[in-house]
Amino acid sequence: MNLDLAPFFAEYESLVRQVDAVFQKVSGQFPREVTCRQGCSDCCHALFDITLIEALYLNSKFSDLDDTHKNQILIEADKADRKAYILKKKVSREAEEKDPAEILHRAARERIRCPLLGTGEMCQLYAFRPITCRLYGIPLEIGGMSHTCGLTGFEPGQPYPAVKIERIQDALLALSNRVLDAMGSGYADFRTMHVPVSTALMTVYSDEYFGLGASGGDSETIGGSEHV
Repeated sequence: MNLDLAPFFAEYESLVRQVDAVFQKVSGQFPREVTCRQGCSDCCHALFDITLIEALYLNSKFSDLDDTHKNQILIEADKADRKAYILKKKVSREAEEKDPAEILHRAARERIRCPLLGTGEMCQLYAFRPITCRLYGIPLEIGGMSHTCGLTGFEPGQPYPAVKIERIQDALLALSNRVLDAMGSGYADFRTMHVPVSTALMTVYSDEYFGLGASGGDSETIGGSEHV
């Protein structure tokens, strides 16, 4: 890719530091309720997607690993990507027949192992993990409702400060769109695109991928299914 992503990554890292500070503040205020500990990998089996800027950032850090290590992770990424694809197709079919809240609740119970989860239940790119991973153990406000990890000590119905995750997502999408503006990509779908971690690892984020090359921008992944 011809675009220098370093300035955008610097802005993303600044947001990450703010998010980490919020987590540390809540942890300090509620040490018994926040139960995140080394070796706990509950959030590493959750189904969630990340924004373009997070995908680009994670992909760049993943590319720094040695080839043997990368290939091992890509095998697991392909498995996870296929499972996520099948689950999303199922959710899409049920959306016409069932209550959206029920569908989301059922989807939240699905377990898909993150391809970055290594031996000892440790993340292999922990320092560069997405923002969702960084906030998982504290109360989050999503759609006006509070959500917490089931392993925490936060009691249902009690008043706790909750992070308005949608504001953070808006900031991530805005940064992602600035990247698209800077590179000149005309793909409208990329403006709101979210992908699983598995897809972010397997995708080759080339000029062609973003529609800037001669090939017309067909999406490209290493193994697994194609995503646009």
